[in-house]
Amino acid sequence: MAFTDLQQQRRSIYALGNEVSQTPEELFELVKSAVRNSPTAFNNQSVRTIVLTGDAHEKLWRLTAERLKQEVPDEEAYNNTLAKINNAFRVGFGTVLFFTDTSIVKSFEENVPLYAENFYDWSEQGHGIAEYATWLALTEAGLGASLQHYNPLIDKQVSEAFDVPASWRLRAQLPFGSIEAPAADKDYVADEGRFKLIK
Repeated sequence: MAFTDLQQQRRSIYALGNEVSQTPEELFELVKSAVRNSPTAFNNQSVRTIVLTGDAHEKLWRLTAERLKQEVPDEEAYNNTLAKINNAFRVGFGTVLFFTDTSIVKSFEENVPLYAENFYDWSEQGHGIAEYATWLALTEAGLGASLQHYNPLIDKQVSEAFDVPASWRLRAQLPFGSIEAPAADKDYVADEGRFKLIK
C-alpha cells in the first residue's frame, strides 16, 4: 500500500473488537519495529512501550474506570464515561502504552547543555512520530486504533499494576483491535488557512 493511501486509511476507530489474526507476539514485534525505526532527537531513543493484551489489557481499562470514578461529578456522568471505556477501548484486543524515559531526557539535558531546554519538547516530538508510526503499522495490518490520554490521572495505577520503571512517564494509550464499524467521514479545514508554497 502506498504511504499516502495508508495515511488516508488510518482513522480513529472506536468500534473495536478482539477478532484479530495476529498473535500477541506478532503484534509486539510490529510495535517494536515501528518504535525502533522512528527518529528521535540526537538518536536518544527515549520512547518506551508496554503492549498489553488479554487480562493485562482488561486490567488497564478496569483500573482506568475505577480511577475516573473519583473525577466525574455524578453517577450519570460516570456511566457515560464507563460506557465509552467499555465500548470503545476495553472491547479491543490490546493497548499500547507509550512512555518517555525521563532519565534519558535528563541525561541529554545535562550532557548537551547548549540544547538543554529543547530536549523535553524534542522527546514529545519523538513520541508523536512513534505513536503515528505504530498507528500506521496497525492500520497496515488491518487493525483499528484510537489514541487516548488518560495520563496523568492513571499514572500511579499503571505504574503499580505493570511494574513500570520509575523513570518512565506515561504519555499515551493506544487501544487497538479488529474494526467492527468504520470511522465517520473526516472533515478538513480549508487548505488556504493551513498551507503555503513560497518559491
